Amino acid sequence: MRKYIVQASRKIQMMGTVIELLIEDEQAEQKIEQVHQLLNLYNHRFSANDPESELSKINQQASIGPVQVHPQLFELIQIGKKESLAKPSNLNIAIGPIVQTWRIGFPDAKLPKIQEIADFLELCQPENIILDKENLTVFLKKKGMKIDLGALAKGYIADLIMQEIHAKSILINLGGNVLVSGKNPNRETGEWKIGIQSPGNSRGEHIGLLAIEGGSVVTSGIYERTFQLEGKTYHHIFDEQTGFPIKTDMASLTIVANHSLTCEIWTTRLFGLPVAEALWQIEQNPEIEGIVITQEGQVLPSQNLKAKFILY
Repeated sequence: MRKYIVQASRKIQMMGTVIELLIEDEQAEQKIEQVHQLLNLYNHRFSANDPESELSKINQQASIGPVQVHPQLFELIQIGKKESLAKPSNLNIAIGPIVQTWRIGFPDAKLPKIQEIADFLELCQPENIILDKENLTVFLKKKGMKIDLGALAKGYIADLIMQEIHAKSILINLGGNVLVSGKNPNRETGEWKIGIQSPGNSRGEHIGLLAIEGGSVVTSGIYERTFQLEGKTYHHIFDEQTGFPIKTDMASLTIVANHSLTCEIWTTRLFGLPVAEALWQIEQNPEIEGIVITQEGQVLPSQNLKAKFILY
């Protein structure tokens, strides 16, 4: 019996965003259901906001004892610790106490007291995450420490799903984190056209289109989650030195790479650096390309993206 290539799509509210899936395959519907199940599994494993998640169990045992974890969670924490200690880097997976006290992106967001922030900064030291590779255990040395994988988890999850699900064409959009494989079934050229969000405008209003044949595009920006108090806006990307939202000339940073986790690592490591330094770092790294959009509206793609990026 002849099998036909079909297309299936789905939108899912999860991980604090709207996830969009598109699969073209002989078994598209079954595979999209598999992806949905994997998203539920991984969300439970890596979420810092679910008190029953595997990650939360590590945080709950801070200073008490090591916790044995799934190999995937151990691997991501290991990668996160290494990248948090690298230089230059604004990535810090131990910044959980600061993230949790501000709560930006949640209804109970608040402006913490200065002393509260100072106390929590003492707990944001990634070197105090103790990893035992042989026993797959994670131990947080100080009471009150919290790991937050929000800067990395979506990319890691997207890559895991792409490894697990083999399809003729697949698109995974985890709310600003896009990973594609195969040819775009909706375009004759087979290229995927990825919209780059216009900072400050409604989600889906793009400043331009980036053409890729495969791989991942991840954008991080100060407009994504904000909190307003007494006429001042606070965004969700924190400076590990001050505990306050990072002061930067950047409005957004987009990284393009073969793997989504690579994109996540570099959007977080480079976000908030001086624009010229961030662009220099991108040009020096053969794994990545990027686009910086400044708060003044400048759009600055790396050299190899200029021919692939169409500015509106």
